[in-house]
Amino acid sequence: MNGTIRNTVLAVVVGLIMLLVIPAGVLTWFSVRPVAPPQPVLVEVATGRTFASVAQELAQAEVVADARALRLLARLKQADRGIHAGVYQFSGAQTPLEVLEILRSGRVEMVHITVPEGLRLHEVIARCVAAGLGSVERYTHLLEDEKFIASLALESVGLQVGTLEGYLFPETYHFAPGTSEAVVLRTMVGQMLAHLKPELVEAGAKRNLTPHELLTLASIIQKEAGNEEEMARISAVFHNRMQRNMRLQSDPTVIYAQEDFDGNLTRAHLQQYHPYNTYTILGLPPGPIASPGAAALYAAAFPADDDALYFVATREGGHYFSRTLREHNNAVRRYQLRK
Repeated sequence: MNGTIRNTVLAVVVGLIMLLVIPAGVLTWFSVRPVAPPQPVLVEVATGRTFASVAQELAQAEVVADARALRLLARLKQADRGIHAGVYQFSGAQTPLEVLEILRSGRVEMVHITVPEGLRLHEVIARCVAAGLGSVERYTHLLEDEKFIASLALESVGLQVGTLEGYLFPETYHFAPGTSEAVVLRTMVGQMLAHLKPELVEAGAKRNLTPHELLTLASIIQKEAGNEEEMARISAVFHNRMQRNMRLQSDPTVIYAQEDFDGNLTRAHLQQYHPYNTYTILGLPPGPIASPGAAALYAAAFPADDDALYFVATREGGHYFSRTLREHNNAVRRYQLRK
């Protein structure tokens, strides 16, 4: 009887050991076995998402061989609740331990995009799409969505706009892959509002310019200036003209009004009526013609102390400024008609 009991106890003990050893061995094999997905895989870990669902998606995408093994490994490493939100990219052969380490470290993939000063709205969108951030169709839908534009809280600084032209701040941005079009637009608009500082708004108000008008003027300065150093003088010319009820006569506004501009600005273009053609309208156009940078915003709010009323591009990349029409005509003959 005692022998039978000892044999039974021994069998139970051996069985328990086998139950512990065999899964541990299988788990060890899974943890060191590298798996290579057939193509790069992006996995978004949203805030509050369970590790089980992440593991299942990784298994379905063939980043790991077994979702349950990854979950058990994460539990043993006490990492199943310590992964960071973000978008992760997996490519090449990696072991589950390496996959788990990527999720624990928060090494999310980033997309870098540089938006230069002076780009129009459709040009900024094209750069975002080229970088892999969304589709033209989705951006177009959002840009026509009044509720989305209203959600950007532009009215917080007195801005009333129906389009985001000029409101996407030029800067280098870092986005996680898969970032939605709405987040991209919201981030760029947020940067513009951050750079439209209270002192600039106050300075513009002293010159009877709303924030939207200040931004509009800054966009024209951005397109006209050959360098940042002359922005304040160009701003002074436009402010002087507005004070005297003179038309701004800015070529970039005429070009903006053309649907298919071929690079040849003609007299017919200058004489064509359009809300954005400052040769035919008085004052500023209805809105910005491009995205101005910080220097142009500052110049619009703080023009130089200069009484010039005209300027013309020179061959050196800058402009010649004149106080009288006669002086300006001479400068045009010198720098433009002789080219």
